[in-house]
Amino acid sequence: MRVITENDRLVVKEGISTLVVEAWGRDSLRVRYTKEPEMDKHDWALTEPVEKTAVTIEKEEIDVTDPWYKGEEYKQYHMTGYVYSLTNGKITAKLNHEGWLSFYNQNGELLTQEYWRNRNRINRYCVPLRVDARELKPYKGGSDYELYARFEAFKDEKIYGMGQYQDGLLNKKGATLELCHRNSQASVPFFVSSRGYGFFWNNPAIGEATFANNVTQWHAVSTKKMDYFITAGDTPADIERNYSAATGRTPMMPEYGMGYWQCKLRYRNQKELLDVAREHKKRGLPMDAIVIDFFHWTRQGDFKFEPRDWPDPKAMVEELKSMGIELVVSVWPTIDQKSENYGEMAENGYLVNADRSNAIHMDWMGNTTFYDATNPGAQEFVWEKCKENYYKYGIRTFWLDEAEPEYGPYDFDNYRYYEGTALSCTNRYPVGYAKGFYDGLKKEGEKDVMSLVRCAWAGSQKYAVLTWSGDIYSSFRSMKEQLTAGLSMSMAGIPWWTSDIGGFLGGNIKDKAFQELLVRWFAWGCFCPVFRMHGERSPWYEREEEFINGVRQLTSGQDNEVWSFGEDNYKILSNYLFIREKIRPYVRSCMQEAADSGAPVMRPLYYDFPKDESAAEIDDAYMFGKDLLVAPVMEAGVSERKVYLPAGVRWTESYTGKVYEGGSEVTAQAPLEIIPVFVREGSDLKIY
Repeated sequence: MRVITENDRLVVKEGISTLVVEAWGRDSLRVRYTKEPEMDKHDWALTEPVEKTAVTIEKEEIDVTDPWYKGEEYKQYHMTGYVYSLTNGKITAKLNHEGWLSFYNQNGELLTQEYWRNRNRINRYCVPLRVDARELKPYKGGSDYELYARFEAFKDEKIYGMGQYQDGLLNKKGATLELCHRNSQASVPFFVSSRGYGFFWNNPAIGEATFANNVTQWHAVSTKKMDYFITAGDTPADIERNYSAATGRTPMMPEYGMGYWQCKLRYRNQKELLDVAREHKKRGLPMDAIVIDFFHWTRQGDFKFEPRDWPDPKAMVEELKSMGIELVVSVWPTIDQKSENYGEMAENGYLVNADRSNAIHMDWMGNTTFYDATNPGAQEFVWEKCKENYYKYGIRTFWLDEAEPEYGPYDFDNYRYYEGTALSCTNRYPVGYAKGFYDGLKKEGEKDVMSLVRCAWAGSQKYAVLTWSGDIYSSFRSMKEQLTAGLSMSMAGIPWWTSDIGGFLGGNIKDKAFQELLVRWFAWGCFCPVFRMHGERSPWYEREEEFINGVRQLTSGQDNEVWSFGEDNYKILSNYLFIREKIRPYVRSCMQEAADSGAPVMRPLYYDFPKDESAAEIDDAYMFGKDLLVAPVMEAGVSERKVYLPAGVRWTESYTGKVYEGGSEVTAQAPLEIIPVFVREGSDLKIY
């Protein structure tokens, strides 16, 4: 093993392998490993210029003689080795004489270390299992490798983040997570550990992360290198700040993003949509955005309005703007084989390729192929079409759906992109999808950019991405799963997040049980980063099959406006529209904090109270910014719930005005019209 110290980094050469450990921003390190002659040059999400810090590298000579040598034998076989230490602010990486890595904070406390089960003289620890912490196994006859990276497990460690999974788990310790995107699943492989560090797996390959009690293991199916970022901090806020500095921070949210968004499946034509907007304003209700959902187009991949149903988009946009409403329009990445753009896109290599069978990726309402969002040319092509057919009418905000993309089936070994095989890079797809629209809008001089996107990966946040949790079911169980999904997404560095209020799949608006769910979800939505109503609302309207130019037209779900669920519920729902307006200055301050420091808008109690062991266990309440503790009701038929209030401050229950000392569990009043919200001492926020 040969160690080279250069340019504030350690380079370890051993046979054909190279390990690089280097300072990468404040209190942070980047670690890469390859068996190729040169390190793969992809930076993936670590693209931002990072702060230069004072780095120190030390070399210490140590005794590495085998412990069983005695007396004269010891003298005869005495050996020395070296431990190298690279310190960057609050984090130190130590490389022992056998090339094994461990990481410490500024107090000398172990954060984490690689998992080796080979002979280790320095620790007098001999295990002949021959399990390495770093494995790159080449594919026979191929150019990629299967990668395993292993770290020691700590049973009391808590793991927060990793993106959006429908598992109901806030603490991911003990979980095995698929590193791939699906409808309602977004893999964003960054976590904050209760041991005082953050870890980002900088690899968009299909794989798996396991946080077991005996080992922490990362697996990439097909890649060329190991690449990860590790950062230390005294608080979770420090860790999020360091991570977001390296991967990019979200911009300041546009003002319309902070209000109420009206959406349904689906407004079928211009008149339907305008009638809803006019009625909203006639009733004196706040609304900042209204959404035109899918299949408003002539054909998938044409990227333009069907003129029969949307005869005058310019006039529509102008009227909405006169009411203070932003229009959001759905775009899908699916290109129908009969689309006017299919031939040109295929000719230029702008479509995702299939290694086997034909190029049909979805057959819903047409035979379609996904465009290749990793291809800069394809990004520009799609934006130019949307610019010509939407932007010119004054439309500035796009709903980028199907962003995983939603292959049917998810046979990742069959697809190939501009950037490589799907196995090696498919998790980057939603980043490229959002980037194309962000770059296009910025080029046109737009300052306030925001895209609603159904998926994200690390770095998506810097392209003004608002994620939502996909096509989830209408149930209290699903609502609870969305809470932990949203908190995990936020801790993974994606601060703009929302869900379909009431759930997407199912939800009969005449059903009393669904009405109760919707009211509870709507109240929770008022205290989410974006307050957005949506859902298919079964049963769909029964209409005769309708065709335009041979294209079947999609029908619509039931009504989904706040007045659609009965007069009593309307009073409750409309009240929350005004509550959102009341707290709007506070929401704005939260969004500014996210833009300035990468702070999550909604976050686990652990984020603000990391020293409170009880707070670290709470997964059914959260902080909305630093001053509001929100405890949604996620069960049917209840009128109160238990709420833990973190220690160290006093809390005021908004509904009753009662003041409680922190560090205790209280029973909060929660009739149907009330979501329990507690205000932190020092804030003068009024909710009810």
